[in-house]
Amino acid sequence: MTKQPTNRRNFLGSSTALTATATLAATTWTAKSYGRIIGANDRLGVGLIGGGVIGNAHMGVINNLKEKNNLLPVAVADCWMTRAEAGKAKIGAAHAMQDYRKLLEMKEVDYAIVAVPEHWHAPMTIDALDAGKAVYCEKPLTHTIPEAQAVVKKQKETKLPLQVGVQAMSDNSYITARDAIRKGVIGKVIQAQIEYVRRYDAKAGPWREPEEVAAHASQPKDLDWKAWLGTAEDRPWDPHHYFEWRCYSAYSGGICTDLFIHRITRIMRACDLLYPRRVVGMGGIWQWNDGRDLPDNIEMICEYPRGMTVYVLGTMSNRVGVDHLIRGYRGTLYFTPTGWVAKDKDGKVLAEHTKTGGEDQNLHHTNLHNHIRNGEPLNCPPELGLAGVVAVNMANESWRTNQMMGWDRVNEKMVPADTLQQDHTPEEVPTPDY
Repeated sequence: MTKQPTNRRNFLGSSTALTATATLAATTWTAKSYGRIIGANDRLGVGLIGGGVIGNAHMGVINNLKEKNNLLPVAVADCWMTRAEAGKAKIGAAHAMQDYRKLLEMKEVDYAIVAVPEHWHAPMTIDALDAGKAVYCEKPLTHTIPEAQAVVKKQKETKLPLQVGVQAMSDNSYITARDAIRKGVIGKVIQAQIEYVRRYDAKAGPWREPEEVAAHASQPKDLDWKAWLGTAEDRPWDPHHYFEWRCYSAYSGGICTDLFIHRITRIMRACDLLYPRRVVGMGGIWQWNDGRDLPDNIEMICEYPRGMTVYVLGTMSNRVGVDHLIRGYRGTLYFTPTGWVAKDKDGKVLAEHTKTGGEDQNLHHTNLHNHIRNGEPLNCPPELGLAGVVAVNMANESWRTNQMMGWDRVNEKMVPADTLQQDHTPEEVPTPDY
């Protein structure tokens, strides 16, 4: 595909050959369903990279939407061929392969889903954009801050659609809360709080898969372990690292990048936040000292240059949470299961909203489809994904180094906070472009 500004005609016309699509469709669609296709030149060919737990969730979405949203499942790629073949069968794709780059070479693929461990998000997304594909990349956008910056740079160069998989952004509670806050409904915002709490089994702990590990003590013959490791440190086959990768910093940021990203992105959208000024992360490996090198309990506080803080609680040992809310001078905005309500100090309702949408991958994919076809704004564009990666990585680095981290705005990187100019007055910060 030539790299040019994306619109429905250019994107679909340049990436999908009608004859090739018709050939593939014959292998995956019944005559009855084919008759309901909107039109072959409007169909979106989908390639899925990753056939694990999250990949399987996306397979369910593809099956849910392939007729409704006119999708053609083209291929599934996974370094474990067994998973690739299983994914191919599950979604009715024409191809299965180990090397994701072969999937990206296929003209029939209009957009690629990246559903793999975090350390592969950046290289696969960049490769997909270079191949002329739109991308749905699972959260977090990338494993590290420099990787996220590189992805955003590449997306700006190619101007191709990139949806970040924080699916809660397809719940309109947060953008409507933003509009209310901009109008001054709760006054000057000074603080927000949110959480992601779970209570895991006392023996297994967060993200442990003892049955999978026991069943695969020996490396499966059709699994390319070197490919899975990628740029991570080379090591012999280790089923703990393969099945339980969220426990290890070589591949993941654990609670911060896998869970907090879902929560803090909501507050960033509602409060027009971009990069924090300072971040502290506190916690530890307090309950499951089982070889993991990421905390099983952690919390973070972010200070933003607009003059507010955001607190995020994260424990895997207790499921009692805290209210999700934003505090302002005039009142407090509470997020509820049905939307949000803003009240003053005496409980008087200042405004309220009943949400549409929800934290739903089906809606999030549909938003990408609508963006490709008719320019509907993306619910979680790459700039918002980058802002989330910055915050959660600063929290993890604070925990690792026992120091508060700061954001160097000039050089666009995290640094020890005590190296920043010590000016704590609120700054006039431009409204984020997302």
